[in-house]
Amino acid sequence: MTKRINGRYSKEFRDEAVKLVVGGGISSYEASRRLALPKSTLESWVRAFKAGKLGEIGGQQRPLTEIELELDRVKRELAHVKQERDILKKAAAYFGVSQARLPAKESLHGTR
Repeated sequence: MTKRINGRYSKEFRDEAVKLVVGGGISSYEASRRLALPKSTLESWVRAFKAGKLGEIGGQQRPLTEIELELDRVKRELAHVKQERDILKKAAAYFGVSQARLPAKESLHGTR
């Protein structure tokens, strides 16, 4: 399942998300939480599926360019790296390791 940027989702992503709710026995709330998707969006896809109109959703949107796809990938990678950095900062502070050799409690100040 591939998610698209700016609230646009691929047909495959929509189909799989609806299958989770309709065929998988998972609530729309749980499925939307797992997929990091607004609950209202998923519920509208399920309603469209039941009406036989799921394939019509997103038909008027233009395909993303290679640059937009690359930008989306780089943004996701940056967010992941920032998350890893924050975790390492907190771990270093917890174990008392820092560049200035400060005690753990002092080096934790300023991190989230």
